[in-house]
Amino acid sequence: MGLQDKLKNIKSTGIKLAATTGNQRNDALIAVKNALMSEKESIFEANKIDVSDAEKQGLTKSVIKRLGFDEKKLAGVIDGINELISLPDPIGKVLLARSLDEGLDLYRISVPIGVICLIFEARPDALVQIASLCIKSGNCAVLKGGSETKNTNRVLFNIISKAACSVLPEGCLVQIEERNEVNDLLSCSDSIDLIIPRGSNAFVRYIMSNTTIPVMGHADGVCHIYVDSEADIEMALKITLDAKTQYTSVCNAVETILINKNIADTFIPLFARMMTEAGVKLHGNSEFVQKLDEVCGKEITCEHMGDDDYHTEYLDYACSCKLVDDIDEAIDHINRFGSHHTDSIITKNKDKIEHFMEMVDSADCMSNCSTRFSDGFRYGFGAEVGISTGKLHARGPVGLEGLMTYKYKLYGSGQIVGDYSSGIKQFRFKDIK
Repeated sequence: MGLQDKLKNIKSTGIKLAATTGNQRNDALIAVKNALMSEKESIFEANKIDVSDAEKQGLTKSVIKRLGFDEKKLAGVIDGINELISLPDPIGKVLLARSLDEGLDLYRISVPIGVICLIFEARPDALVQIASLCIKSGNCAVLKGGSETKNTNRVLFNIISKAACSVLPEGCLVQIEERNEVNDLLSCSDSIDLIIPRGSNAFVRYIMSNTTIPVMGHADGVCHIYVDSEADIEMALKITLDAKTQYTSVCNAVETILINKNIADTFIPLFARMMTEAGVKLHGNSEFVQKLDEVCGKEITCEHMGDDDYHTEYLDYACSCKLVDDIDEAIDHINRFGSHHTDSIITKNKDKIEHFMEMVDSADCMSNCSTRFSDGFRYGFGAEVGISTGKLHARGPVGLEGLMTYKYKLYGSGQIVGDYSSGIKQFRFKDIK
Protein backbone atom coordinates (compact mmCIF):
# COMPACT_ATOMS: atom_id res chain seq x y z
CA MET A 1 0.00 0.00 0.00
CA GLY A 2 1.39 3.39 -1.04
CA LEU A 3 1.63 6.44 1.17
CA GLN A 4 -1.35 8.19 -0.46
CA ASP A 5 -3.50 5.13 0.16
CA LYS A 6 -2.41 5.02 3.79
CA LEU A 7 -3.36 8.67 4.27
CA LYS A 8 -6.44 8.70 2.02
CA ASN A 9 -9.01 8.80 4.81
CA ILE A 10 -6.96 10.16 7.67
CA LYS A 11 -8.51 13.66 7.64
CA SER A 12 -12.04 12.29 8.02
CA THR A 13 -10.78 9.83 10.62
CA GLY A 14 -9.36 12.78 12.55
CA ILE A 15 -12.78 14.41 12.71
CA LYS A 16 -14.28 11.19 14.07
CA LEU A 17 -11.47 10.81 16.61
CA ALA A 18 -11.96 14.39 17.85
CA ALA A 19 -15.61 13.56 18.49
CA THR A 20 -14.82 10.65 20.83
CA THR A 21 -15.31 11.10 24.55
CA GLY A 22 -12.56 11.45 27.11
CA ASN A 23 -13.61 8.12 28.61
CA GLN A 24 -13.25 6.39 25.24
CA ARG A 25 -9.75 7.74 24.77
CA ASN A 26 -8.79 6.77 28.32
CA ASP A 27 -10.17 3.26 27.68
CA ALA A 28 -7.94 3.11 24.59
CA LEU A 29 -4.91 4.09 26.69
CA ILE A 30 -5.78 1.42 29.25
CA ALA A 31 -6.00 -1.13 26.43
CA VAL A 32 -2.61 0.03 25.11
CA LYS A 33 -1.03 -0.20 28.55
CA ASN A 34 -2.35 -3.72 29.15
CA ALA A 35 -1.27 -4.88 25.69
CA LEU A 36 2.26 -3.55 26.17
CA MET A 37 2.54 -5.39 29.46
CA SER A 38 1.14 -8.68 28.17
CA GLU A 39 3.25 -8.67 25.00
CA LYS A 40 6.46 -7.22 26.43
CA GLU A 41 8.59 -10.25 25.61
CA SER A 42 7.96 -9.80 21.88
CA ILE A 43 9.05 -6.16 22.25
CA PHE A 44 12.24 -7.13 24.06
CA GLU A 45 13.09 -9.80 21.47
CA ALA A 46 12.68 -7.33 18.62
CA ASN A 47 14.79 -4.81 20.48
CA LYS A 48 17.61 -7.30 20.96
CA ILE A 49 17.80 -7.65 17.17
CA ASP A 50 17.99 -3.87 16.70
CA VAL A 51 20.66 -3.44 19.38
CA SER A 52 22.70 -6.34 17.95
CA ASP A 53 22.51 -4.84 14.46
CA ALA A 54 23.57 -1.44 15.84
CA GLU A 55 26.59 -2.99 17.54
CA LYS A 56 27.59 -4.75 14.32
CA GLN A 57 27.34 -1.42 12.48
CA GLY A 58 29.71 0.15 15.01
CA LEU A 59 27.31 2.77 16.33
CA THR A 60 28.48 4.67 19.43
CA LYS A 61 27.61 3.55 22.94
CA SER A 62 25.49 6.66 23.49
CA VAL A 63 23.41 5.89 20.39
CA ILE A 64 23.04 2.23 21.33
CA LYS A 65 21.84 3.29 24.78
CA ARG A 66 19.09 5.30 23.13
CA LEU A 67 18.05 2.27 21.09
CA GLY A 68 17.45 0.06 24.09
CA PHE A 69 13.98 -0.89 25.28
CA ASP A 70 14.01 -2.98 28.44
CA GLU A 71 11.95 -3.41 31.61
CA LYS A 72 13.05 0.02 32.85
CA LYS A 73 12.01 1.74 29.62
CA LEU A 74 8.72 -0.15 29.63
CA ALA A 75 8.04 0.90 33.21
CA GLY A 76 8.76 4.50 32.22
CA VAL A 77 6.27 4.54 29.35
CA ILE A 78 3.65 2.78 31.47
CA ASP A 79 4.06 5.48 34.13
CA GLY A 80 3.61 8.06 31.38
CA ILE A 81 0.41 6.42 30.16
CA ASN A 82 -0.97 6.27 33.71
CA GLU A 83 -0.20 9.97 34.13
CA LEU A 84 -1.99 10.76 30.87
CA ILE A 85 -5.06 8.79 31.94
CA SER A 86 -5.22 10.80 35.17
CA LEU A 87 -5.17 14.14 33.34
CA PRO A 88 -8.43 15.89 32.42
CA ASP A 89 -9.77 15.66 28.88
CA PRO A 90 -8.12 18.45 26.86
CA ILE A 91 -10.92 18.52 24.26
CA GLY A 92 -13.90 20.83 24.71
CA LYS A 93 -12.43 23.18 27.28
CA VAL A 94 -14.10 26.62 27.27
CA LEU A 95 -11.19 29.02 26.81
CA LEU A 96 -13.35 32.12 26.38
CA ALA A 97 -17.05 32.84 26.89
CA ARG A 98 -18.34 36.25 25.85
CA SER A 99 -21.72 37.76 25.10
CA LEU A 100 -21.49 40.09 22.09
CA ASP A 101 -25.07 41.21 22.52
CA GLU A 102 -28.27 39.78 23.95
CA GLY A 103 -28.77 36.39 22.35
CA LEU A 104 -25.40 36.44 20.59
CA ASP A 105 -22.87 34.38 22.56
CA LEU A 106 -19.31 33.52 21.56
CA TYR A 107 -17.24 30.60 22.89
CA ARG A 108 -13.63 29.62 22.20
CA ILE A 109 -13.35 25.83 22.56
CA SER A 110 -10.23 23.64 22.61
CA VAL A 111 -10.03 21.08 19.79
CA PRO A 112 -7.30 18.73 18.49
CA ILE A 113 -4.97 19.96 15.77
CA GLY A 114 -6.10 17.05 13.59
CA VAL A 115 -3.40 14.97 11.88
CA ILE A 116 0.12 15.17 13.27
CA CYS A 117 3.14 13.63 11.56
CA LEU A 118 5.92 12.74 13.96
CA ILE A 119 9.33 11.88 12.55
CA PHE A 120 11.53 10.84 15.45
CA GLU A 121 14.96 9.56 16.27
CA ALA A 122 16.04 6.08 17.25
CA ARG A 123 14.44 5.90 20.72
CA PRO A 124 11.59 3.35 20.56
CA ASP A 125 10.08 4.63 23.83
CA ALA A 126 9.38 7.87 21.95
CA LEU A 127 6.92 5.96 19.74
CA VAL A 128 4.90 4.92 22.79
CA GLN A 129 4.97 8.41 24.29
CA ILE A 130 3.97 10.10 21.04
CA ALA A 131 1.19 7.65 20.19
CA SER A 132 -0.21 7.89 23.73
CA LEU A 133 -0.25 11.68 23.66
CA CYS A 134 -2.02 11.68 20.30
CA ILE A 135 -4.63 9.23 21.57
CA LYS A 136 -5.32 11.30 24.69
CA SER A 137 -5.46 14.57 22.74
CA GLY A 138 -7.68 13.16 19.99
CA ASN A 139 -5.16 13.64 17.18
CA CYS A 140 -4.49 11.17 14.40
CA ALA A 141 -0.79 10.31 14.24
CA VAL A 142 1.45 9.47 11.31
CA LEU A 143 4.56 7.90 12.85
CA LYS A 144 7.98 7.54 11.20
CA GLY A 145 10.65 6.11 13.50
CA GLY A 146 14.35 5.69 12.94
CA SER A 147 15.57 2.75 10.86
CA GLU A 148 17.92 1.76 13.71
CA THR A 149 14.91 0.49 15.68
CA LYS A 150 12.70 -0.67 12.84
CA ASN A 151 12.01 -4.06 14.41
CA THR A 152 11.12 -2.65 17.83
CA ASN A 153 9.03 0.13 16.29
CA ARG A 154 7.08 -2.31 14.13
CA VAL A 155 6.19 -4.52 17.10
CA LEU A 156 5.32 -1.54 19.31
CA PHE A 157 3.16 0.06 16.64
CA ASN A 158 1.26 -3.14 15.91
CA ILE A 159 0.54 -3.63 19.62
CA ILE A 160 -0.53 -0.02 20.19
CA SER A 161 -2.57 0.30 17.00
CA LYS A 162 -4.48 -2.93 17.57
CA ALA A 163 -5.26 -2.02 21.18
CA ALA A 164 -6.21 1.59 20.49
CA CYS A 165 -8.38 0.79 17.48
CA SER A 166 -10.39 -1.70 19.51
CA VAL A 167 -11.96 1.44 21.00
CA LEU A 168 -11.15 4.30 18.63
CA PRO A 169 -11.75 4.79 14.86
CA GLU A 170 -9.76 2.46 12.63
CA GLY A 171 -6.83 4.18 10.92
CA CYS A 172 -6.25 6.88 13.54
CA LEU A 173 -2.63 5.69 13.81
CA VAL A 174 -0.47 5.17 10.73
CA GLN A 175 3.12 3.93 10.61
CA ILE A 176 5.59 4.83 7.87
CA GLU A 177 8.69 2.62 7.71
CA GLU A 178 10.46 3.44 4.47
CA ARG A 179 13.06 6.20 4.47
CA ASN A 180 12.13 7.23 0.92
CA GLU A 181 8.60 8.03 2.10
CA VAL A 182 9.79 10.94 4.24
CA ASN A 183 10.03 13.31 1.27
CA ASP A 184 6.56 12.21 0.16
CA LEU A 185 5.26 13.00 3.64
CA LEU A 186 6.63 16.53 3.40
CA SER A 187 4.37 17.21 0.42
CA CYS A 188 1.16 15.93 2.04
CA SER A 189 -0.21 19.32 3.09
CA ASP A 190 -3.74 18.19 2.23
CA SER A 191 -3.53 15.32 4.73
CA ILE A 192 -1.16 16.49 7.47
CA ASP A 193 -1.72 19.53 9.70
CA LEU A 194 1.57 19.60 11.63
CA ILE A 195 4.99 17.95 11.50
CA ILE A 196 7.03 17.41 14.66
CA PRO A 197 10.58 16.21 13.87
CA ARG A 198 12.89 14.78 16.54
CA GLY A 199 16.43 14.08 15.40
CA SER A 200 19.75 15.64 14.52
CA ASN A 201 20.23 19.34 13.84
CA ALA A 202 20.77 18.70 10.13
CA PHE A 203 17.71 16.47 9.87
CA VAL A 204 15.35 18.91 11.59
CA ARG A 205 16.61 21.79 9.45
CA TYR A 206 16.09 19.65 6.34
CA ILE A 207 12.47 19.04 7.34
CA MET A 208 11.89 22.73 8.01
CA SER A 209 13.35 23.71 4.63
CA ASN A 210 11.50 21.17 2.52
CA THR A 211 7.84 21.40 3.44
CA THR A 212 5.00 23.90 3.45
CA ILE A 213 3.38 22.07 6.37
CA PRO A 214 3.87 23.85 9.73
CA VAL A 215 6.80 22.38 11.68
CA MET A 216 7.13 22.48 15.47
CA GLY A 217 10.27 21.50 17.35
CA HIS A 218 13.89 22.40 17.83
CA ALA A 219 17.02 21.86 15.81
CA ASP A 220 19.47 21.52 18.68
CA GLY A 221 19.82 21.72 22.44
CA VAL A 222 22.81 23.85 23.49
CA CYS A 223 21.87 24.13 27.17
CA HIS A 224 23.78 26.17 29.77
CA ILE A 225 24.34 26.32 33.49
CA TYR A 226 25.66 29.55 34.96
CA VAL A 227 27.44 29.07 38.31
CA ASP A 228 27.13 32.45 40.01
CA SER A 229 29.52 34.08 42.49
CA GLU A 230 26.87 33.45 45.19
CA ALA A 231 26.31 29.80 44.31
CA ASP A 232 26.35 27.01 46.87
CA ILE A 233 29.45 25.17 45.63
CA GLU A 234 28.33 21.71 46.72
CA MET A 235 24.96 22.25 45.08
CA ALA A 236 26.59 23.50 41.89
CA LEU A 237 28.79 20.41 41.65
CA LYS A 238 25.86 18.07 42.18
CA ILE A 239 23.67 19.85 39.62
CA THR A 240 26.29 20.20 36.89
CA LEU A 241 27.24 16.52 37.19
CA ASP A 242 23.61 15.42 36.89
CA ALA A 243 22.89 17.78 34.00
CA LYS A 244 25.88 16.50 32.04
CA THR A 245 26.08 12.80 32.88
CA GLN A 246 22.63 11.56 33.94
CA TYR A 247 21.85 11.00 30.24
CA THR A 248 24.32 12.60 27.85
CA SER A 249 22.66 11.96 24.50
CA VAL A 250 19.50 14.01 25.01
CA CYS A 251 18.66 17.59 24.09
CA ASN A 252 18.26 18.82 27.68
CA ALA A 253 21.70 17.67 28.84
CA VAL A 254 23.91 20.66 29.67
CA GLU A 255 26.55 21.46 27.06
CA THR A 256 28.17 24.64 28.45
CA ILE A 257 29.13 25.58 32.00
CA LEU A 258 29.62 29.30 32.65
CA ILE A 259 31.61 30.04 35.80
CA ASN A 260 31.80 33.37 37.58
CA LYS A 261 35.45 34.45 37.85
CA ASN A 262 35.09 35.30 41.55
CA ILE A 263 34.67 31.63 42.48
CA ALA A 264 36.94 30.16 39.81
CA ASP A 265 39.83 29.33 42.16
CA THR A 266 37.50 27.40 44.46
CA PHE A 267 35.05 25.86 42.03
CA ILE A 268 37.17 24.87 39.04
CA PRO A 269 39.48 22.34 40.77
CA LEU A 270 36.50 20.52 42.30
CA PHE A 271 34.45 20.74 39.12
CA ALA A 272 37.28 19.69 36.76
CA ARG A 273 38.27 16.66 38.83
CA MET A 274 34.65 15.59 39.26
CA MET A 275 33.94 15.79 35.53
CA THR A 276 37.19 14.08 34.57
CA GLU A 277 36.48 11.21 36.98
CA ALA A 278 33.04 10.88 35.39
CA GLY A 279 34.67 10.58 31.97
CA VAL A 280 33.65 14.02 30.74
CA LYS A 281 36.10 15.74 28.39
CA LEU A 282 36.44 19.47 29.05
CA HIS A 283 36.62 22.11 26.30
CA GLY A 284 37.39 25.78 26.92
CA ASN A 285 38.76 28.96 25.40
CA SER A 286 42.28 30.17 26.12
CA GLU A 287 41.23 32.06 29.26
CA PHE A 288 39.59 28.99 30.77
CA VAL A 289 42.50 26.72 29.82
CA GLN A 290 44.93 29.15 31.45
CA LYS A 291 42.90 29.28 34.66
CA LEU A 292 42.54 25.49 34.70
CA ASP A 293 46.32 25.08 34.39
CA GLU A 294 46.80 27.66 37.13
CA VAL A 295 44.54 25.96 39.69
CA CYS A 296 45.07 22.30 38.69
CA GLY A 297 48.50 22.30 37.11
CA LYS A 298 48.70 19.78 34.26
CA GLU A 299 46.64 17.27 36.22
CA ILE A 300 43.47 17.97 34.18
CA THR A 301 43.48 18.25 30.42
CA CYS A 302 41.22 20.56 28.46
CA GLU A 303 40.64 20.78 24.72
CA HIS A 304 41.18 24.31 23.44
CA MET A 305 38.26 25.96 21.63
CA GLY A 306 37.84 29.35 20.01
CA ASP A 307 35.70 32.13 21.46
CA ASP A 308 33.20 31.66 18.63
CA ASP A 309 32.91 27.89 18.96
CA TYR A 310 30.52 27.80 21.91
CA HIS A 311 27.40 26.87 19.94
CA THR A 312 28.32 23.19 20.22
CA GLU A 313 26.00 20.32 21.08
CA TYR A 314 28.08 17.29 22.11
CA LEU A 315 25.39 14.78 23.12
CA ASP A 316 28.27 12.90 24.71
CA TYR A 317 30.64 12.98 27.68
CA ALA A 318 32.02 16.42 26.85
CA CYS A 319 31.19 19.99 27.77
CA SER A 320 32.30 23.53 27.04
CA CYS A 321 33.51 25.76 29.87
CA LYS A 322 33.93 29.52 30.11
CA LEU A 323 34.71 32.16 32.72
CA VAL A 324 32.42 35.21 32.91
CA ASP A 325 32.68 38.47 34.84
CA ASP A 326 29.08 38.57 36.06
CA ILE A 327 25.50 37.45 35.47
CA ASP A 328 24.99 39.87 32.58
CA GLU A 329 27.92 38.43 30.64
CA ALA A 330 26.47 34.96 31.27
CA ILE A 331 23.07 36.07 29.99
CA ASP A 332 24.62 37.67 26.89
CA HIS A 333 26.58 34.48 26.19
CA ILE A 334 23.49 32.28 26.55
CA ASN A 335 21.37 34.46 24.29
CA ARG A 336 24.14 34.53 21.67
CA PHE A 337 25.36 30.93 21.67
CA GLY A 338 22.40 29.03 23.10
CA SER A 339 19.56 27.39 21.22
CA HIS A 340 16.76 28.90 23.36
CA HIS A 341 16.09 25.45 24.81
CA THR A 342 16.92 25.16 28.53
CA ASP A 343 19.26 27.21 30.72
CA SER A 344 19.82 27.28 34.48
CA ILE A 345 21.41 29.55 37.09
CA ILE A 346 22.87 28.38 40.39
CA THR A 347 22.86 31.10 43.03
CA LYS A 348 21.53 31.96 46.50
CA ASN A 349 20.57 35.45 45.35
CA LYS A 350 16.83 35.65 44.57
CA ASP A 351 17.16 38.95 42.69
CA LYS A 352 19.73 37.39 40.37
CA ILE A 353 17.42 34.43 39.79
CA GLU A 354 14.58 36.70 38.69
CA HIS A 355 16.95 38.78 36.53
CA PHE A 356 18.20 35.60 34.85
CA MET A 357 14.66 34.29 34.33
CA GLU A 358 13.57 37.59 32.81
CA MET A 359 16.53 38.19 30.50
CA VAL A 360 17.38 34.72 29.18
CA ASP A 361 15.38 34.18 25.99
CA SER A 362 14.81 30.44 26.31
CA ALA A 363 11.78 28.17 26.44
CA ASP A 364 12.84 26.82 29.84
CA CYS A 365 14.63 28.96 32.43
CA MET A 366 15.62 27.31 35.70
CA SER A 367 17.31 28.07 38.99
CA ASN A 368 19.23 25.78 41.31
CA CYS A 369 18.28 22.60 39.47
CA SER A 370 19.41 20.41 36.61
CA THR A 371 18.51 21.19 32.99
CA ARG A 372 17.39 17.56 32.75
CA PHE A 373 14.09 18.58 34.37
CA SER A 374 13.06 20.10 31.03
CA ASP A 375 10.82 17.19 30.11
CA GLY A 376 7.10 16.66 29.61
CA PHE A 377 6.87 13.76 32.06
CA ARG A 378 8.83 15.62 34.75
CA TYR A 379 6.58 18.65 34.24
CA GLY A 380 3.54 16.48 34.91
CA PHE A 381 2.34 16.45 31.29
CA GLY A 382 2.35 12.63 31.18
CA ALA A 383 4.82 12.65 28.30
CA GLU A 384 5.91 14.91 25.48
CA VAL A 385 6.10 14.80 21.70
CA GLY A 386 9.21 16.97 21.84
CA ILE A 387 10.50 20.34 22.97
CA SER A 388 9.77 23.46 20.97
CA THR A 389 12.12 26.44 20.92
CA GLY A 390 9.76 28.42 18.71
CA LYS A 391 7.47 31.11 20.05
CA LEU A 392 4.32 30.43 18.06
CA HIS A 393 1.66 28.07 19.41
CA ALA A 394 3.73 25.93 21.77
CA ARG A 395 7.02 26.43 23.61
CA GLY A 396 9.12 24.17 25.82
CA PRO A 397 8.09 20.54 26.47
CA VAL A 398 5.05 19.90 24.28
CA GLY A 399 2.42 17.84 26.06
CA LEU A 400 -1.34 17.73 25.66
CA GLU A 401 -1.88 21.49 25.52
CA GLY A 402 0.68 21.83 22.75
CA LEU A 403 -1.30 19.35 20.63
CA MET A 404 -4.48 21.38 20.88
CA THR A 405 -5.80 24.36 18.99
CA TYR A 406 -9.23 25.96 19.23
CA LYS A 407 -12.31 26.91 17.30
CA TYR A 408 -14.93 29.61 17.86
CA LYS A 409 -18.61 28.81 18.31
CA LEU A 410 -21.05 31.70 17.94
CA TYR A 411 -24.66 31.12 19.00
CA GLY A 412 -27.11 33.67 17.63
CA SER A 413 -30.84 34.30 17.54
CA GLY A 414 -31.38 35.89 14.13
CA GLN A 415 -28.80 38.71 14.24
CA ILE A 416 -27.39 40.24 11.04
CA VAL A 417 -24.28 42.42 10.65
CA GLY A 418 -26.24 45.11 8.80
CA ASP A 419 -28.07 46.10 11.98
CA TYR A 420 -24.77 46.73 13.77
CA SER A 421 -23.03 48.54 10.91
CA SER A 422 -26.01 50.86 10.44
CA GLY A 423 -26.27 51.65 14.14
CA ILE A 424 -29.68 50.07 14.69
CA LYS A 425 -28.00 47.76 17.19
CA GLN A 426 -24.80 48.07 19.21
CA PHE A 427 -22.46 45.45 20.56
CA ARG A 428 -22.62 45.02 24.33
CA PHE A 429 -19.57 42.95 25.13
CA LYS A 430 -19.45 41.19 28.48
CA ASP A 431 -17.92 38.00 29.73
CA ILE A 432 -20.21 35.06 30.41
CA LYS A 433 -19.54 33.68 33.86
